[in-house]
Amino acid sequence: MARGFSVISLLAALLIGGWLLTAQQSSPSRQQTTQAVAEAQQAAAGLAFQQAEAQLEQTHSLSGTYVRTSLAGFGVTLVRADASTYCIQNATAHLSGPGGAPASGPC
Repeated sequence: MARGFSVISLLAALLIGGWLLTAQQSSPSRQQTTQAVAEAQQAAAGLAFQQAEAQLEQTHSLSGTYVRTSLAGFGVTLVRADASTYCIQNATAHLSGPGGAPASGPC
């Protein structure tokens, strides 16, 4: 009886150990997770810049200047603006426009 119990216990331990090893290998690594989060943040920043650019262009078409454009709610700050150019930024990147591409760092 004791011998049968020890064999069953050994098999159960091996099955659980194998399952844990397999589950650990199939889960994403910390580097993959960090990279996925960074890509998601970059995509969100790009979307915020696109929305802010649309608002800036609308203001420019109505008033002929980018000055005093309200970007509240877009997650970006209007750092510099005049009649023909602007620079907006968030916590990690900036965009000089019109027609610029997001770049890292402040304006």
